[in-house]
Amino acid sequence: MSWFIFALIATLGWGFADLFYKKGAEDNDRYSHLQTAIWVGLVMGAVAIVLCFIPSEEKTITLSNFFIKIFQYSPASLGYIISMVIGYAGMRYLELSIISPVQNASGAFSAFIMIVWFVIRGKDLSEEYSALDIIGNILIVVGIVALAIVEQKLASAEADLKPEEKKYKMGALALAFPLLYCLFDTLGTAADGILLDDEATSIGIGEIDVLILYGLTFFVAGVIAWIFLLIKTKKAYNPFAKSEKNNGIAACCEEFGQVFYVYAMARNPVLAAPMIASYCIVSVILSRFILKEKLKASQYACVISVIIGIVLLGISEGLSEAE
Repeated sequence: MSWFIFALIATLGWGFADLFYKKGAEDNDRYSHLQTAIWVGLVMGAVAIVLCFIPSEEKTITLSNFFIKIFQYSPASLGYIISMVIGYAGMRYLELSIISPVQNASGAFSAFIMIVWFVIRGKDLSEEYSALDIIGNILIVVGIVALAIVEQKLASAEADLKPEEKKYKMGALALAFPLLYCLFDTLGTAADGILLDDEATSIGIGEIDVLILYGLTFFVAGVIAWIFLLIKTKKAYNPFAKSEKNNGIAACCEEFGQVFYVYAMARNPVLAAPMIASYCIVSVILSRFILKEKLKASQYACVISVIIGIVLLGISEGLSEAE
């Protein structure tokens, strides 16, 4: 499959993950974000362990170089883990149709960082990307950034309402969560694109290696979160309780998207990053129909911009494969 198909599947997977993250967020539970992190750590860790025992020519991790690989990939994995836990916390204070677009403006910034990096390393991008690629990329970036701006304006419009009438009870302070997510996710995505690009680095971390390293790192983070909850609440958190099913579904969707994300980033990081960041569009649409969050005309305009951008990237990919 091409990078475009991988990216499209990752986009859908993460869009549904956001839906269930929001459904699993407990407004009155200050530790709900850590409970979500524990579930994600369990699923990612389980997949990573299975991959460790599956023979593959693409896998370069061995017992002798395991800790070296962990260290090499740590800039990306730590950026992702920190951003995701911050994002889980933000789900308690903002509607999904707000937090997801603001968070995923990171695709715009990470693409810019990767372009600068590849240019510095002497990689000729002009031979790899057509006019359709550039236009599609611009439309996606503009759509995501514009949607983030629209959502912030909608939140600030409630400033004069009474506290009990506000949807966004923390006001502008709540935007700190998606903005911090955006910052750390930008660093993680840019690091991923650079580390997974064989021509730009000599680190030699492949797709399966990434799934193993990231999965095990998140598993450790989940264990730490579980121990922290045990100490703070004096009660062992049971992730398999019936009430935690939304977190479980979200974690499975997250890992499903992660698998296809890694392969998309390995094949075309500059175009895949902003496209996959557009999974916020899936989140916004799902929030409208399932969570009953209403969209305005300005929001639909942003959604259409991103969808057109994705279509152009798909057309470009089809034309390049036909040559």
